[in-house]
Amino acid sequence: MTGTKDKWFYGLLVATAAIFAYLIGYVFLVTPLAQLQAGGLAQKIFYFHVPAAYAMYLCGTVCCLSSAAYLYSPTDARDAAARAGADCAVVFGMMVLGSGPLWAKKAWGVYWTWDPRLTTTLLSVLVFVSVVMLRAFAGNGEAERKFASALGVLGTVTLPIIHYAVLMWGGNHPTVITKTGGGLRHPAMTHALLVGFVAMTLLAVLLLWCRTRLSLSLSRVARLEEQAISTGQID
Repeated sequence: MTGTKDKWFYGLLVATAAIFAYLIGYVFLVTPLAQLQAGGLAQKIFYFHVPAAYAMYLCGTVCCLSSAAYLYSPTDARDAAARAGADCAVVFGMMVLGSGPLWAKKAWGVYWTWDPRLTTTLLSVLVFVSVVMLRAFAGNGEAERKFASALGVLGTVTLPIIHYAVLMWGGNHPTVITKTGGGLRHPAMTHALLVGFVAMTLLAVLLLWCRTRLSLSLSRVARLEEQAISTGQID
């Protein structure tokens, strides 16, 4: 069984690397430049920025569902998945918050503005950061796990607000791929974006898998240490 899992893992790793190599080449060699108002060359960040935001939603959803499942029936596997979801949501959230200002500087003239979508994205990332910090420093007892799981469930509620922030409160943030947005005017742009979604999805699955397996291994080691201490095998 372990050998089969390793084959799937390395297959996923190779597929992710190949898709990203193809995406980078396609975006910079094939996809046409956008109009200057959209940032020109800097607009190519879009093909990584938007899929990274989607991957953050995906990881946040994993955190929410796993946390809710843990609160219903606690297991190490569910706690590991919830922990992995929060950690990976922070990773992709940082990608979004790091790439967005680079594009914004070229398109808007400033790195940051308190736009509704930017602000709600920042708040959501901070919520997941708080979950990660809580799990890292508050201990690994049953009460701490349940509190972190509850925070993970509540924190995920902010994710839909990010998506609808522009519609509810307006702002400068572009709505490129919706009916009210400017749209992707060239087929190569649409293709690049779709490949970006595939690449970030594979990366999210890969990171979630790695972090879940690591958390499970750490939980098993901790339980073995507890058993050894209780039986007097170690001090």
